[in-house]
Amino acid sequence: MGSIMKLLSVIEKAKPSVRLIQYIENAPKIIASAGKLTISPKEFQEIYDKMTMEKTKVWIQELIKRGHGSPLEHSIYIFEVTCSRVASHQLVRHRIASYTQLSQRYSDKYIRSLITKASAKIKEKKDIVFDKTINYKEYINILQETLRDSTINFWELVDIVSEAFIIPPKILSKKDFSFLRHLIKSLIHYYQLLSNGITYEDARFVLPQAIKTRILVSMNARELVESFLPLRMCSHAQWEIRYIAWSLWRILKNIHPDIFSYTGPRCVLYENRIRDEPCRLEDFIKGSCFFNINRCPELVPRERIVRCLIYAQKDPWDEAIKNDLK
Repeated sequence: MGSIMKLLSVIEKAKPSVRLIQYIENAPKIIASAGKLTISPKEFQEIYDKMTMEKTKVWIQELIKRGHGSPLEHSIYIFEVTCSRVASHQLVRHRIASYTQLSQRYSDKYIRSLITKASAKIKEKKDIVFDKTINYKEYINILQETLRDSTINFWELVDIVSEAFIIPPKILSKKDFSFLRHLIKSLIHYYQLLSNGITYEDARFVLPQAIKTRILVSMNARELVESFLPLRMCSHAQWEIRYIAWSLWRILKNIHPDIFSYTGPRCVLYENRIRDEPCRLEDFIKGSCFFNINRCPELVPRERIVRCLIYAQKDPWDEAIKNDLK
């Protein structure tokens, strides 16, 4: 049991992560009241004060069914994503949002964590003080020794490398040592450049896109319901951004189920706009709701859509290591 828990801990570090920072707690009531405002002669405050939980649910379902998106904009969800540069480049393509990202010019935080982990593993130097008297050559020595140490097994190397990099699930399932070693070699080149007087802003050009970054994101419910979640939860989305989207959806569904239970990949969005009563994503997956659309926007025929949803919701890292957990 201990070894399994340790392996799961290592895998968790190799994945991206999502953390909700802040949101408007009464957003569903505000959104429902804004929807009613468009057809009511009453002042917003009066509508809001009389908006019950049951009416809130009904109004939000109507907004989603009709594609009436502007009331959904009266909300904000702020969340922090830790991911690769590959995923962050996809994330910022969603325009109706605000972003603040960790700078690679001023911080090599994740790389320093990797060196600390590696130094402890090879028992060369357990305590490293990072200050303005940084010894880049010592870092290079630690990284080179890590590559030379034949006693470090695959999962120990994953434990080291995942301090600074997101590791693709297929690399884990294939136990691809060479991939991990190439990531470490890129850091050796990085610190060689720094030791030769090259600035951070230029040395970072040799870093792989798997390098971790941190990005603070603000989105309103309309962007989430109509764009980000439908596109990125889809089985056709790239595995990392898809994992981020499903992770975020689970968080949002728990805090505001009236809004996000009926949200999902584009097939769900399209289907719920033609139904008399919308269905929850979970009900489609369980088979208690059925699709009426002939095919999804990705041209998947009706009879295969549920299979797509089941595949899309899976954790690709769990699938990659299931044999190691037996």
